[in-house]
Amino acid sequence: MWVNPEEVLLASALWMTERANPYFVLQKRKGHGAGGGGLAGLLVGTLDVVLDSSARVAPYRILYQTPDSLAYWTIAHGSSRREVTEHWEWLEHHLLQTLSIFDNENDITTFVKGKIQGIIAEYNKNHDIKEDDDTDKFKESIAKFRKLFSMPDEEKLVNCYSCTYWKGRVPRQGWLYLSINHLCFYSYLLGKEAKLVVRWADVTQLEKCATLLLPDMVRVCTRCSEHVFSVFLNVSETFKLMEQLANIAMRQLLDNKTFEQDRSLPRLKKKSPKKVSALKRDLDARAKSERYRALFRLPKDEKLDGHTDCTLWTPFNKTHILGRMFVSTNYICFTSKEETVCSLIIPLREVTIVEKADSSNVLPSPLSISTKNRMTFLFANLKDRDFLVQRISDFLQQTSSKIHLEFTGSLNSSYDEVGGTPTSCTAVLVTSERQFNLNDNSVPTATQALMTMYRRRSPEEFNPKLAKEFLKEQAWKNHFAEFGQGVCMYRTEKTKDLVLHGIPENMRGELWLLFSGAINEVATHPGYYQDLVEKSMGKYNLATEEIERDLHRSLPEHPAFQNEMGIAALRRVLTAYAFRNPNIGYCQAMNIVTSVLLLYAKEEEAFWLLVALCERMLPDYYNTRVVGALVDQGVFEELARVHVPQLYDCMQDLGVISTISLSWFLTLFLSVMPFESAVVVVDCFFYEGIKVIFQLALSVLNANVHQLLSCKDDGEAMTVLGRYLDSVTNKDSPLPPIPHLHSLLADDGERHPEVDILKLVHGSYEKFGSIRADVIEQMRFKQRLKVIQTIEDTTKRNVVRTIVTETAFSIDELEELYSLFKAEHLTSCYWGSTSSPTDRHDPSLPYLDQYRMDLEQFKGLFGVLFPWAGGVHSDSLALRFFRLLDQNADALINFREFIAGLGVLCHGDLTEKLKLLYKMHLLPATAGTWQAGVLFFNPLFFVPFLMTAVKRVQTPDYRTYLRLWNQETRSTSENMKDLPKLSQGQFIELCKTLYNMFSEDPNEQELYHATATVTSLLLEMGEVGKLFCSTCSKEDGDERPPLHGTKQQGLQPEPFHASDIKLEDSSPKDNGTSSAMLISDDETKDDTSVSSYSVLSAGSHELDDKLQCEDIMEDTVLVRSSEPLPHSASVDKDWAITFEQFLASVLTEHALVRYFEKPVDIAACIANAKNVRKVGEAHVSVSDYEISLSG
Repeated sequence: MWVNPEEVLLASALWMTERANPYFVLQKRKGHGAGGGGLAGLLVGTLDVVLDSSARVAPYRILYQTPDSLAYWTIAHGSSRREVTEHWEWLEHHLLQTLSIFDNENDITTFVKGKIQGIIAEYNKNHDIKEDDDTDKFKESIAKFRKLFSMPDEEKLVNCYSCTYWKGRVPRQGWLYLSINHLCFYSYLLGKEAKLVVRWADVTQLEKCATLLLPDMVRVCTRCSEHVFSVFLNVSETFKLMEQLANIAMRQLLDNKTFEQDRSLPRLKKKSPKKVSALKRDLDARAKSERYRALFRLPKDEKLDGHTDCTLWTPFNKTHILGRMFVSTNYICFTSKEETVCSLIIPLREVTIVEKADSSNVLPSPLSISTKNRMTFLFANLKDRDFLVQRISDFLQQTSSKIHLEFTGSLNSSYDEVGGTPTSCTAVLVTSERQFNLNDNSVPTATQALMTMYRRRSPEEFNPKLAKEFLKEQAWKNHFAEFGQGVCMYRTEKTKDLVLHGIPENMRGELWLLFSGAINEVATHPGYYQDLVEKSMGKYNLATEEIERDLHRSLPEHPAFQNEMGIAALRRVLTAYAFRNPNIGYCQAMNIVTSVLLLYAKEEEAFWLLVALCERMLPDYYNTRVVGALVDQGVFEELARVHVPQLYDCMQDLGVISTISLSWFLTLFLSVMPFESAVVVVDCFFYEGIKVIFQLALSVLNANVHQLLSCKDDGEAMTVLGRYLDSVTNKDSPLPPIPHLHSLLADDGERHPEVDILKLVHGSYEKFGSIRADVIEQMRFKQRLKVIQTIEDTTKRNVVRTIVTETAFSIDELEELYSLFKAEHLTSCYWGSTSSPTDRHDPSLPYLDQYRMDLEQFKGLFGVLFPWAGGVHSDSLALRFFRLLDQNADALINFREFIAGLGVLCHGDLTEKLKLLYKMHLLPATAGTWQAGVLFFNPLFFVPFLMTAVKRVQTPDYRTYLRLWNQETRSTSENMKDLPKLSQGQFIELCKTLYNMFSEDPNEQELYHATATVTSLLLEMGEVGKLFCSTCSKEDGDERPPLHGTKQQGLQPEPFHASDIKLEDSSPKDNGTSSAMLISDDETKDDTSVSSYSVLSAGSHELDDKLQCEDIMEDTVLVRSSEPLPHSASVDKDWAITFEQFLASVLTEHALVRYFEKPVDIAACIANAKNVRKVGEAHVSVSDYEISLSG
């Protein structure tokens, strides 16, 4: 390829000249190819790998040199001699003579450089190449990566690092390539080559560890191997990137979200010396944005634009606090260097003025920001204040334009789909609340928090508890006066102390919205909830059924949910969220949490609190497999091992941790504590996040150490913990105690002494407050790998257990085949497919249907696993086979269907295999018709359905298919007669298939002769049968039925019939019979091979592609002719044969019988499929490639 001219200091060092002329030199790298230079070549090859020289990508290059100069310029390089020779010949023919005209060397150099750059620019323009996406240096690494590991263009390299790979005790110095879907390593040392490819989706453990000899190691584990890398220049950067890529892979396994690169990043200059990819910058930006959103509880789509160190003037203590300012599209945030001192969130929708104040020695580069609630924030010590002000101004302009759109448009925001995002997502000031009643008119609608409507006062109007509540309210009001109120409030250590003492009942909803960040979504999505409720109410699916079932189980002891108003509000919120996020839909425990949210917040606010909870604060908790809760269960076990080691082994033996963590974490202790105590836990959770739940759980275990150590089983341990949690009280709560359902159902054993919730919370901070949020996130990553891979293994075991009794394959073979089946799906997600990955992978489906494959994927496995694959018509046969296996005609097959087809070919008897082959040709493999959705049912696999219900257009119930298949497999003898007859066109396709199946067999010629004999015999049978049928038709005076069979008389004509489907080789309709079909036995015996091909040729009826026979040397082959056959050679529609005739004819030829009865070594097929790797196709090893050493 042509490259931008680059000066070379030493033209002959490590290179050998192969061609030269006065202006150009073609060179080959020493050590490349045959005769590569002996020991010098080995050393050069080793240096290329260790030093990451681009020469291993381009072993050939072309240099430009003026006759009187010692300066050389690289203008082209190539990976093969052919490629570089094309460039060389172009230079000789188009450029060499032109250069002789110039007199000045500088003019020649300028002309050559300009010409090469023009060629590159023209090529990039024609091929729509974006030049600035990656640096030139990194493009060399991409080319090397694709060449070494045969990766397609769709596989995006992120970065590569120099490191050492340990194969046993032998270190291999080389380069680690990290792409979106794979971890790859390559080493070439003194003639020995080592390669490793591991799919991120197969990684079960990824950790950074250290030993005395190797302080910085990264261990990567899969199900069957362990790989250790060391000697990194920057191990932290490498490991963070590996974590991020593994997380992306786990996300694909979890919810099938594919990775999409962010193209909005600013581009680097093309000549930048940094060897960095656009993808690496994208992933770095994503990681920073994720940390930024988590730190300030911002919406999921908020992207960090940049950050800078500065100071913030805090009026409450009149000091300048050192910290960092973050600027994003819709927010300006600040956090102090010491985490708990001060943090601040300023939404741009609230900003009114941004101005630069005068600098002074005391206050250099100050910036003043004013908001609508008349608060002013003063930042100083900004390094690049002018640029920062410009960025903020740009974002403010975007915000103001969106607000203008909101005001000029309707209050009803428009949405793409249920669960989509609003077309305008910015703030708008709504002066009056929108009143709505979206349920039945007879049901009252709650327009305020349910607690205010159903508050039960104690008999005494004023008591000490109410006095404490009043003092709490006053403390918060004083706090607001000093630190500000609303989203722009200064959040300090004092704020945390107030939260730990309990939030007043009247302020709970407001502060939950503030601390969770849900207040931002409420402000930026006006009308979203109302529109969502309107769309979702009255629609029914599995989620709404589950919601209805659980509505009356949600805090039934509270009066707010003992009437229809509370139940209706709960129904609306849960249903709206199920439609917003169908991936989650509804999960048990959501009803309990949502009912508590409704007690303290208005209906719309409760909805956004639920959004914050499910999508940001407790990620993946409330999906069908509660992955997030299982991940945090693993984190909790790890924390328990560190902080309560004396109890850890006992709890593991009893298996209690897994039980308690799910119930405690999913409901935030609401289901296991008295209500008035549990809401204090929710207060702390919304302020501090998940670390509060871990701290509190550890405190509960620590408080019951001695009782738990004496427990003999899990039931006794659960009783101990249950009694303790039942005794947790909130002595400051002004509400009368609500009977706790768990305590009502508990036994009458000795009650635990009362425990004050506030003391319990404070104690958890004192003992376990050192747990940091960033440490929890690291532990979550480690556990996420383990949990998701465990779920995948469980899925595999369940699938295998389900179908092991239905097939002759062993359990080990089924597991290997499932791994191949899943690997084919995953790789198509990486590198594209004809169908959507979401359609093919749905974790919410039953185990058998979680992974499905489409036709293109099936073709890949068909070619390496199925014994009938081979020849030029392999894809056509794969299409026929796929349609046969597709039971519900949805263009996807699951693992059971896949194994059913493969099982017949590997373990079926002769009759089953021939029946399968026969049914595959009952309808043509017309890919276009099938892909267009015309195939409304599948008559190939379920023949009785074809015979009795061909006029049905809608897809029948799956159980109907299953029943028909069971009837078919129960008795071969009775089904044999029920199979439809094979028409002449279908018979010709069957013959083509047979010839192509034998094309690579050792007994090819013998099988060809046997096939020719069978073909001739069946043709004669068809002719005789046609004469008999025509005689019967004339006697009865009946018309010919639409399908070739004897059971079609009762059917009425419909728009879609099997007889109306055009055959693959259909000609203009002609009822004439070709005389060429009548061939005598003598002709057949004379030259079986040629006569059989003659029969096919005469019987072929394609308009444009005709099959004729040729005899070349000793091999008879099929060729295509562009000449159309005469009109008389069209298909005879009266001609037909039955399956019994086909079976009987095949049984007369021992060669065919031996071929179809030949055993199949499925283990060899599986091993071959693991090792097959085609460029641009989805053939990667199930787990990883073994290290291959050559030389």
